[in-house]
Amino acid sequence: MTAPVGKNAATAGKVALDAPIFDPRAFRLSAEQADIVSRARELGQTVFAGRAAAYDREAKFPTENYRDLHRAGLLGISIPKRHGGLGADYQTYSLAAAEIGRYCGATALTWNMHVCSTLWSGPLADDLDMEAPVRAEHERRRVIHYKRIVENGAIYSQPFSEGGAAAAGGAAFGTEAKPVRGGWLVTGKKIFASLSGHADYYGVLCTEIAEGEKASRRNTLYLALPAKADGVSVVGDWDPLGMRGTVSRTLLFKDVFVEEDAALMPRGVYFQAAQRWPHMFLTLSPTYMGLAQAAYDFTVRYLRGEMPGTPPVKRRMYPTKQIALAQMQIKLEQIKTIWFQAITEARANPSKEQVLRAYAAQYSVMEGANEIATLAIRTCGGQAMLKSLPLERIYRDSRCGALMLPWTAELCLDRIGREALYEQGETDD
Repeated sequence: MTAPVGKNAATAGKVALDAPIFDPRAFRLSAEQADIVSRARELGQTVFAGRAAAYDREAKFPTENYRDLHRAGLLGISIPKRHGGLGADYQTYSLAAAEIGRYCGATALTWNMHVCSTLWSGPLADDLDMEAPVRAEHERRRVIHYKRIVENGAIYSQPFSEGGAAAAGGAAFGTEAKPVRGGWLVTGKKIFASLSGHADYYGVLCTEIAEGEKASRRNTLYLALPAKADGVSVVGDWDPLGMRGTVSRTLLFKDVFVEEDAALMPRGVYFQAAQRWPHMFLTLSPTYMGLAQAAYDFTVRYLRGEMPGTPPVKRRMYPTKQIALAQMQIKLEQIKTIWFQAITEARANPSKEQVLRAYAAQYSVMEGANEIATLAIRTCGGQAMLKSLPLERIYRDSRCGALMLPWTAELCLDRIGREALYEQGETDD
């Protein structure tokens, strides 16, 4: 557990809690939103922060944290209240995830993969077009998944990447689902699959193969494969630079039978979502918003001589340190502002300006978190690089964000430039 930066404190006898990343009054949050985000912040600071170093060192999945998330009701954060969840919308979930990321990046990033199974099938799907019978069937099916999570603490993952253009939206997924009586047979591979070997269900994006038809992104299915089903295997080692606790090993599927009720979205709805609800791909960013705040928090504590595990020596009186911290503060506020605006605008059919802002927010957070962490190391000096202190881990974790599909930093730059200069359907021919 780390010492507090802010002056807010819990009730008497409890740890003084850090100030929220986004002050509820300043950012006009409702009391209910503030309560959910505070719940995440308190759990992150008082429990997850103390475990983070061990998960990172051992590249071990944070199983204990998931038990705590379940007890706190946060596994069901975006499940509708009528189904036993907290009913958090996109913005509220994002703010809570940033607070978790502030204290344990690996927990926040994997929790995102879990929450998206409910966010996409819940509030997001409710924004999309479906005929009444299809919507009724979707409602019946998603209740099955929600009940597993709320009552049993089931963990869902979201293996996405395959090593090709599919995860970036440029091609059909190579993992295929062949229709059979009562469901599908799924065959394929997912790489960098967070929670591999630790989730109860893998929310797999795959292409339904129709007889005699070419694979198409329009035929993407979103299916929950039981982790213990015949034909599911986890292979490979996991020893990366950062985000070590995500345990993102390779998943293999060989003729895995999946029943029809395993569908997390009806046919055609994922493709519709990818076209009409682009902010669905922004949900990796909250983790890195939290890491940016964590790097800043560390620097303040360190320069004030308040960082546990270091001598109580103040370094705040040096102008070079003050200027560096000012640069970090400015960068942090820039990131917070564009990111908060982007998550607030998340909805179906956003404007061109809002989509460009979402790309810019993703880029700003993913690159900015590491820029702040880099400046924190330079400002705090060599001792800050010790593995006994959290900044070294924050730096490594923050470096991973710009590489993550579907919106890598490179892809964001490419899309911003192209879409700003061309209207839909325009060419130079």
